[in-house]
Amino acid sequence: MLSAGEGKKLVEIARAAIGHYLEKGEIPQVKEKVAGSYGVFVTLYSHPEHELRGCIGFPRAVKSLAQATADAAVSAAVGDPRFPSVKKGDLGKIVVEVSVLTPPQELKGRPTERERQIAVGKDGVIVEWGPCSGLLLPQVATEQGWGAQELLCQCCWKAGLSPDMWLDEKSKVFKFQTQIFTEARPGGPVSEKK
Repeated sequence: MLSAGEGKKLVEIARAAIGHYLEKGEIPQVKEKVAGSYGVFVTLYSHPEHELRGCIGFPRAVKSLAQATADAAVSAAVGDPRFPSVKKGDLGKIVVEVSVLTPPQELKGRPTERERQIAVGKDGVIVEWGPCSGLLLPQVATEQGWGAQELLCQCCWKAGLSPDMWLDEKSKVFKFQTQIFTEARPGGPVSEKK
């Protein structure tokens, strides 16, 4: 997928976009190009506590990867309804993580077979039912100690559905993988998470 240099560039774009927004109140238009057509999520963690501060993104490629990263970063900082907005003074205490998503693949077969098609820690999931959809990144299951069934149930809950809707014939379930680039500390060196 991406090189280490491209991943570092995306993290830099995300941090710069948040700083620009907090300073000027607008999302910057990113001129840099990063190759590839991928979905992207930006996750923010408090430092040193490593508590989630925001996570928003695009499951599929909807615009250039660089611009999508900037847009997602600002949304994660000030638009995630689960957390208070990041303020100017907070940015120096936040670690930026960028997850680049492979194109989602729909799980085939009977709904009862979906659970066995997910590799916990490697696959993220998307559950869609009618107008409702939810997405959980692969690292969430690992961080929470969930198995595949719990990951699917939590994804349904995130979509506003009952936890067992992934078993409904009308639901669509997708899996995807990520390439994750993260700062070691706020504004610090960027590396790929393995």
